[in-house]
Amino acid sequence: MLRPKSSRAIRSAKLGKVGPTVISMRRIEMRRRVVQRSFDAEDKHAYFEGVAEARYVLRKVFRLVEDEAKSFELDPLEHQALIQIYGSSLMQLRVNELADRLDIAPAFASNLSRVLETKQLVSRARGKSDQRVTIVSLTETGQKLLQAIDAAVKVHVDYFARTLSLKQREAALSILMFYVGAILSTSDR
Repeated sequence: MLRPKSSRAIRSAKLGKVGPTVISMRRIEMRRRVVQRSFDAEDKHAYFEGVAEARYVLRKVFRLVEDEAKSFELDPLEHQALIQIYGSSLMQLRVNELADRLDIAPAFASNLSRVLETKQLVSRARGKSDQRVTIVSLTETGQKLLQAIDAAVKVHVDYFARTLSLKQREAALSILMFYVGAILSTSDR
């Protein structure tokens, strides 16, 4: 029987914690190639096997996130808007950019940003060069709420991730790579 060597590893083992799963880039790339071939073939089973795993993982994680957002009295789309705003390179978005990131109509994004402003989670300001543009930024309250939700979600997502097999992880990752058109370099250069 193998035993953890460090005191931290021993404490983690006692608590049932498992470290991150190491995934082979070469295996992911090989699986992505299988998915690509299957997508173009008559028998698409390997492709749909990956799609099923990817959608299972994404849906499960999204549901966990949405449930936590609701427990903080935040609609899931409001939560997603906060993420998109705070996660943008300038930590602010024009209303049209927010609409694009959420895949909703600009008028709906404008209303959504107004609701978030009434909750004091975002601030809205007119553009400096174009007064027709509305810029939306997170307030300190919005940032704290977003971080609190994320901390609550992490516990659930960590538990869920531990339930996934290596095959499920690789299948989901290969489909995501296929969706975004990514190819991994398998050389060690």
